[in-house]
Amino acid sequence: MAKWNRRAFLKTTCCSAAAGFAAASFSRFGMMNALAQSATDYKALVCIFLFGGNDSNNMVIPFDTTGYNAYKAARGGLALAQGSILPVNPPSQGRSFAFHPRFTGLQTLFNQQHAALVANVGTLIQPTTRDQFRRGGVQLPINLFSHSDQEAQMQTAILDKTAETGWAGRTADKIQAAFGGNFPIIISLAGTNIFCEGLLAQSIQSNGNPTRLLSGFGGGSAESTARLNALQSLLTFDTGLSLVQAASTTTGNAIQNGQALAAALATGTPLATVFPNSGLSNQLQQVAKIINVRGALGLQRQIFFVSTGGYDTHSDQLTQHDNLLNDLNQSLSAFYQATVEMGVAPQVTAFTLSDFGRTWLPNSNGTDHAWGSHMMVVGGAVKGGDFYGTFPTLVAGGPDDATNEGRWVPTTSLDQYAATLASWFGVQAADLPSVFPNLANFATPTVGFMV
Repeated sequence: MAKWNRRAFLKTTCCSAAAGFAAASFSRFGMMNALAQSATDYKALVCIFLFGGNDSNNMVIPFDTTGYNAYKAARGGLALAQGSILPVNPPSQGRSFAFHPRFTGLQTLFNQQHAALVANVGTLIQPTTRDQFRRGGVQLPINLFSHSDQEAQMQTAILDKTAETGWAGRTADKIQAAFGGNFPIIISLAGTNIFCEGLLAQSIQSNGNPTRLLSGFGGGSAESTARLNALQSLLTFDTGLSLVQAASTTTGNAIQNGQALAAALATGTPLATVFPNSGLSNQLQQVAKIINVRGALGLQRQIFFVSTGGYDTHSDQLTQHDNLLNDLNQSLSAFYQATVEMGVAPQVTAFTLSDFGRTWLPNSNGTDHAWGSHMMVVGGAVKGGDFYGTFPTLVAGGPDDATNEGRWVPTTSLDQYAATLASWFGVQAADLPSVFPNLANFATPTVGFMV
């Protein structure tokens, strides 16, 4: 896990405050940037992190006879029936594939060219082959196949040491001067995480609802108002201790951010799109509500982080994975429909990340930790209906297998995948290598799945 530092401590001390203190006034945000409110150049990135390591080998399956038969033989009891999977025809591949049976909505979005798949993405410091991996002739990310390390690395794109900033935070740092306003660019609905940490850009990191009241400070009663006023007064008191003073300033800003967000949300028009009732869906619904009041917040750029767990499927995988992908499909489909309803589908891009993929060969009725994994990207600006990157050769011990168990050596680096998103978001080409430190090692810095 990422090492805690002073900034992380201060962020954590204010996380709960950032999630609450709704009020009827914008406080210091009362004079929002009027130009930003009317700007049409709005873009948002929405990261959906699948904690545990998604078995994308059962998310995307060869559908041609030869490919499916090889899949069925290799996967054994984990193989999905060919009659149940959902065919798609990515033109770049020259053969048919299929999505998991639960991906009905995503299959529709793929066929409508609003969703794409980026094949075999993973953490790479430099281009790597199976032979190089096995000979030890190439620098590798530290602690491959470890949950905590790979979760952190997928969020930071820093692969050779412990990181203190995430690639979303550094992306926000680069675009804030051009597109930032008075309100934080980054909002996590999934608690604190390294993904959102930058050097300059502020973030709000909450557990599901950034306007949820802290006990004793809400409801509008005279007593709760008095408590809030007393707390705000204490936060402005000069203690003379730099750490305490910094924490007080950070918490005070968080309170004001919470007030501004609550006031903005109160002005929003309720969305007609129906979201299913799940933790992931509730987070994405909250994201949609915040995007809906982007004008009141005075922002042209926003980054969101949501997550769901349970993808560490060492056993009972068929049942667990079926439930997980059903939730992902329904939640992501509803979110896309909400962006259509708001008229911002071409301006909002949702994408998946996960610790790593899982082995091609099963471990009884589950799978083990692997490396490269397929990612889904959804939005009106996505060049959908196709696969991007290089699909691995699905053979245990084959040219893309690091360990003879079906751990695919990534053919698209995390840096390339993320840089494609950051470039669309507004990061200049000259700034990409400082956001993604391994990008210079790859001949093609972006993958091309965005318009």
